[in-house]
Amino acid sequence: VAGPLLRNNRQTTDSSSLEGHYVGVYFSAHWCPPCRSLTRVLVESYRIIKESGQKFEIVFVSADRSEESFKQYFSEMPWLAVPYSDEARRSRLNRLYGIQGIPTLILLDTDGRVITRQGRVEVLNDPECRLFPWHPRPVLELSESNAVQLHEGPCLVLFVDAEEEGELEPAKELIQPIAEKLVAKYKAKEEETPLLFFVAGEDDMSDSLRDYTNLPEAVPLLTILDMSARAKYVRDVEEITPAVVEQFVSDFLAEKLKPEPI
Repeated sequence: VAGPLLRNNRQTTDSSSLEGHYVGVYFSAHWCPPCRSLTRVLVESYRIIKESGQKFEIVFVSADRSEESFKQYFSEMPWLAVPYSDEARRSRLNRLYGIQGIPTLILLDTDGRVITRQGRVEVLNDPECRLFPWHPRPVLELSESNAVQLHEGPCLVLFVDAEEEGELEPAKELIQPIAEKLVAKYKAKEEETPLLFFVAGEDDMSDSLRDYTNLPEAVPLLTILDMSARAKYVRDVEEITPAVVEQFVSDFLAEKLKPEPI
């Protein structure tokens, strides 16, 4: 992000003004309807966070097709932007963060390290910004809004017999210590965790995922899904215990499991 940044009043500031701030790097474009929808929500989130006294700034990295479109879109935003004319810096940021689609909002901590690549999901799920700066939770409850994360990399998904809110808690508590231990291990090495953790109940989202990946209807069902490799790993046992989960994760990371095609 280093270099001059624009304000929407056409004044410039230097990236050094971001020091000590949480930073959202926002990849977006006016021609993209989901981007415009997210921007409207993000403007309100930005206001809430700033008014709470948090040191927070957003840097818009445009994927607009013309400078005119960029100016029109940026006029709706209260934050900073990489100048549209600085195409090299915009391309470099896209490469650096491996941007494959927009809108994408990446949250950085005050030292510039990635907190989460799922800022879009977090903003939409937390409109009052109570969980800001949205450090990743070790275990997520599968939902329509976070299902996009299944495509981020390998994901452990524990399917359980739960239809009501709150019934997923025992499943989360079962795998949470294993997830936390893995997150801590890779954080210490300053590496991204190689596995995300989900629990899924019995609802339309879970049914769709089972259908798409051709999983058996059994519950409980312990799986690891790797969408990009179109591979799945299934542990169908009568009782899911912490030891069973830990061994399953360990075998997966050691590449001891045989994948089945999705």
